Amino acid sequence: MDADRTTTALARIDAALARIEAAAAHVRDVKAAGAELERLRARHGKLRAAVSDGLQQLDLLIEGAQG
Repeated sequence: MDADRTTTALARIDAALARIEAAAAHVRDVKAAGAELERLRARHGKLRAAVSDGLQQLDLLIEGAQG
């Protein structure tokens, strides 16, 4: 009987460890996704500024051609 209880306890410990490892992997994935999101936000800001500058230059060229 003690062997059965030991086997059951070890199986429960293994299952708990698997859940902990899965949760840790999920946290790593979430952190990685958050870092990627921040990188994309920074890139978006730079691209948005570059497009805005380009449009301003284009507006100046159009005004100069009409004027």
